Amino acid sequence: MSRLRIYDDTRADAPLATHTEHAAIARELAAVGVRFEQWEASQPIVPGASQDEVIAAYRSDIDRLMREEGYQSVDVISLQPDHPDRAALRRKFLSEHTHSEDEVRFFVAGAGQFTLHIDGRVYEVLCESGDLIGVPDRTRHWFDMSESPYFVAIRLFTNKEGWVADFTGDEIAGRFPRMAPRPIEAA
Repeated sequence: MSRLRIYDDTRADAPLATHTEHAAIARELAAVGVRFEQWEASQPIVPGASQDEVIAAYRSDIDRLMREEGYQSVDVISLQPDHPDRAALRRKFLSEHTHSEDEVRFFVAGAGQFTLHIDGRVYEVLCESGDLIGVPDRTRHWFDMSESPYFVAIRLFTNKEGWVADFTGDEIAGRFPRMAPRPIEAA
């Protein structure tokens, strides 16, 4: 189940609010400039589907976002719990950072946790299958995929080569909850 927990950025021990209904999550995130949507495939996706098949299943939503936001490229990333570099890949984005462009991810399968640090609050967003999150450029955040990562995600970019993490040096991410491993479902 998708979930949003909102914390005071000085108190990781108890959330100020928790939301599990998509409309409430979208409303809370929209108030701080973050896009949160639900998408449905226009055609069935079978496990092991190619990047082209996955993109085709969500083409109308992808095209809409590309028109609205000016994104120029799209791809699919997939990570399994048995990936030999899973620990290094997880560590790569566990510290607070920003990007010079939006970070847009749609979870076709599996889950990932985006944690946003905005105006004295921490917004922990557990994204699952069917969820799209659009984190605006320069938003302080971190991403966790758990110790046993599993996800298939569509990524949209303005400039894929320019999508580089700029780490803030703030140790805040280490004080907030990490993502727990999730059961694997079919894509």
